[in-house]
Amino acid sequence: MANFFPRWTNFLPLKIAVCAGAVAGGVVLAFTYYATPKTLVEGYQPSQPIPFSHKIHVDQLGLDCRYCHSFVDVSGTSNVPSNNTCWNCHQHVQKESPKLQPLRDRMDPTLKHPDFGKPIEWVRIHKTPDYVYFNHSAHVNRGISCQSCHGQVDQMEVVYQENSLSMGWCLECHRAPEKHLRPLEEVYNLKYDPAKYIAAPENAELMSKLGVKTTEDLGLKLKEHWQIQAKESCATCHH
Repeated sequence: MANFFPRWTNFLPLKIAVCAGAVAGGVVLAFTYYATPKTLVEGYQPSQPIPFSHKIHVDQLGLDCRYCHSFVDVSGTSNVPSNNTCWNCHQHVQKESPKLQPLRDRMDPTLKHPDFGKPIEWVRIHKTPDYVYFNHSAHVNRGISCQSCHGQVDQMEVVYQENSLSMGWCLECHRAPEKHLRPLEEVYNLKYDPAKYIAAPENAELMSKLGVKTTEDLGLKLKEHWQIQAKESCATCHH
């Protein structure tokens, strides 16, 4: 009896499988390239309407993070500074700097600029996807410093994203929070060195009483003191 199907159909399942695999791979690559937010990319460094230097304001002038980001320890979401926060100083300091013209346009009524009263549109750098819940106050009020997530911001002329903020990156910290914990008074100290903190004469009696000799000991003691049990389930972030 003659073959009902042509000979080439013998390879049809293989061809279909190869084509389906190629299409699936193309979809994954396209989604990764086009749909992944830029804010999850390490090194993301957008231009800002005013070239604000954290190195000058934080490292040289010693401004506390909370002067500009005033909600960080009381709210789930941090905030960028309002025009008034900047104007408090810059109506007196660097009054003629061309870099600050956008601020003067919005805050100086004598200029009669059409942007007067409008907020400065800062470009957000660090942002988790909308389906992820992250609470700033819950972290900084239990000894996690800004530096752990945002890097050495006090040394940045232009802020960029140092860490990916991916799920895997967050889980690394949740699995070993003691590596990042520090005393509450040191949370906003971006020059904090745990070894120096332990060795400081003013802390010697307390360290001896707690039996802390290494930075690992300090982290474990802080974890025990705050009864930190960092969760790893999906429901922790995906509410």
